[in-house]
Amino acid sequence: MAVSAQIHFQLAGDYSVSPRQAAYAAANVAESKKAEGTIVMDVRKVTVLADFFVICGASSPMQVKAIVDNIEKTLAPLGYHARIVEGKMEGRWVLLDFGQIIVHVLQEHERSLYSLERFWNHALIVDRSSWVDSPVLIKRGNSETKRGEEPCEDERR
Repeated sequence: MAVSAQIHFQLAGDYSVSPRQAAYAAANVAESKKAEGTIVMDVRKVTVLADFFVICGASSPMQVKAIVDNIEKTLAPLGYHARIVEGKMEGRWVLLDFGQIIVHVLQEHERSLYSLERFWNHALIVDRSSWVDSPVLIKRGNSETKRGEEPCEDERR
């Protein structure tokens, strides 16, 4: 039996963000923990597994775990909770499956060995300038505001 491509996630509180925004948030968290070679891939046209992949490298098992822990902590309040976490104990290649987003955190040896970017070479690699330091937007009804800001007057209607 085929698994539905549209896996819906539970929202935490009043807030939700798009899968794109959550992927950008995950990428930025990885960067803040000194991840190496972080990329965001838009895989919507090449697979039903997810909408976005985030792939990044780390130099040690401790760094892999730090990146993974911080991604989970950041995405949880946005409504994204990892349904599957693989490889966290070993810290060599961790896969976090958030439904519409899949995050791969790999030590550099595993990253070069498995070369996920080449395997998914038909996917669109999102330009780094689109996601680096991008604010996380929160949808409230039909409006969007930056996390921690109040909606402007037009958005309150």
